[in-house]
Amino acid sequence: MPSATREETQEAINDAYEAEKTWKFVPAATRGQYLHDCASAIREDSEHLIDMLQEEQGKIRSLAQTEILFSADYFDYMASAARTYEGEILQSDNANENIMITKQPIGVAAGILPWNFPFFLIARKMGPALVTGNTIVMKPSSDTPNLALEFAKIVDKIGILKGVVNFVTGPGSVVGDELSKNKKIGIISLTGSVSSGKQVMASAATHMAKVSLELGGKAPAIVCADADIDLAVQSIIDSRVDNNGQLCNNCERVYVQEDVADEFTKKLSDKMSAIKVANPITDKDSGIGPLINQGALDKVAGMVDRAVEAGGKITAGGHKVEIENGYYYEPTVITNVKQDSEIIQDEIFGQCYQL
Repeated sequence: MPSATREETQEAINDAYEAEKTWKFVPAATRGQYLHDCASAIREDSEHLIDMLQEEQGKIRSLAQTEILFSADYFDYMASAARTYEGEILQSDNANENIMITKQPIGVAAGILPWNFPFFLIARKMGPALVTGNTIVMKPSSDTPNLALEFAKIVDKIGILKGVVNFVTGPGSVVGDELSKNKKIGIISLTGSVSSGKQVMASAATHMAKVSLELGGKAPAIVCADADIDLAVQSIIDSRVDNNGQLCNNCERVYVQEDVADEFTKKLSDKMSAIKVANPITDKDSGIGPLINQGALDKVAGMVDRAVEAGGKITAGGHKVEIENGYYYEPTVITNVKQDSEIIQDEIFGQCYQL
């Protein structure tokens, strides 16, 4: 994939800036129709896109299918906004005067995409921008650029005006930095880590660009003594293993009332141990696929090891899995961890629970 320079990123921004001067005058309903056309094109090519998503990001088949088809649904949903967003007419304090409030496009949007939902996040950043008259420049993650450039073919196919949708591949230190600092960018939408969000916010502040930040999480579950334990176990597992544990709203920590702690922990550990770790392309029964890269695998393994050194007890998993030189880690449960410990406070982004 091309590793764009700062100058090439500026070229894309300039194209979007010029295109917005025309795009904002295209009727909203027409802009919405382009989004409907995107949705139709995605559905027509869905099997190919699902295959690409599995190959590039490692999702199990059912989740890859959900991401691709839901992206099409989301484009249809955002297209409907063309008929619903509106202004207001207010009474003035002055006689014979009304105040009219209209909504205008911000201008050029920047979309900095993550690798964990590389296709859906295109839809979620591009759809709202385009239907309201903005243009957009998007930077896919360097771990998952293929689907973004495949989507660029869809943009060409349906005939969206030149310069309205732009993709620039390359490192965040170059492409992302330029998108954050360029004065022609009116709003920056980032889905990523807390540290990346802080960097974008600091850069955007230099020219007062708006920011829309979706950052990391550390979602807890609370299990009380009167809970349906089997339901709690299954619901928490369904949340935790989604997207191979690489989701900002995965349940990462569990607080259990003492009366049911032993029962809950045993049932959770048994079910987590039974989840099949395998290549999701070659093994259709895979419940968990690989982590995204070597760095992610090392991070998960390191956090587990440090938790054990600090007194944590592993009741399920806790080891890397050797599969085709891939980045696999067992579904893991750790008990006896303290509230102020690293593994309780910091996002893991891997299939590991702490109780």
